[in-house]
Amino acid sequence: QVHLVESGGGTVQPGGSLRLSCEVSGSIFSINIMGWYRQAPGKERELVASISDIGSTNYADSVKGRFTISRDNAKNTVSIQMNILKPEDTAVYYCHANLRPGPISRSFTYWGQGTQVTVSS
Repeated sequence: QVHLVESGGGTVQPGGSLRLSCEVSGSIFSINIMGWYRQAPGKERELVASISDIGSTNYADSVKGRFTISRDNAKNTVSIQMNILKPEDTAVYYCHANLRPGPISRSFTYWGQGTQVTVSS
């Protein structure tokens, strides 16, 4: 089994910062892409940022210049530093990992349980 545990959500005023972290544990041979998605009420889940095993990053246009994603391959963790937060960043944020549980297995996608981020004055 594979588990993704997120931490770091909460409520912050506009212009503030939050840092989300996610630890992947369990049966892991290799982790390819790690990332963060978010889902606001009434909207579809959308990609916020992703990072490959060699550090290549991808960001949604709405967060470029404000959010920074990073990962620690030794600890199987991915984090996202969110600065200059806006009310429209309010959503449930989900950690995501595409990984191989074993040396001969195909890749599977796993999700965390989600953590609420609320940006409000």
